[in-house]
Amino acid sequence: MDDLLRLLKDGHARTIPMLAKELHTSTADVSRKIEYLVNMGLIRKVDFGPKKCGSCGGGCSSENGQKTCKSCMPEGGFQNMGQMWEVVG
Repeated sequence: MDDLLRLLKDGHARTIPMLAKELHTSTADVSRKIEYLVNMGLIRKVDFGPKKCGSCGGGCSSENGQKTCKSCMPEGGFQNMGQMWEVVG
């Protein structure tokens, strides 16, 4: 568990298969450990959803009935980023 937390803290983005390879374990084991750390409140999933209208100070538009700040989003959004977690505190 400490090795997983150390990897999550170092600031490098990794997929679950990459974490499993570095930790010499299975993807199922990494997923289980991540779920445990989330439930314990030690890490949280990073939300790559659109920012709420007004958070950028302008450039807001409405898409699919939901207001978003397009000027804050990279082109194409974060659709292919996968899941990421950050250490809390």
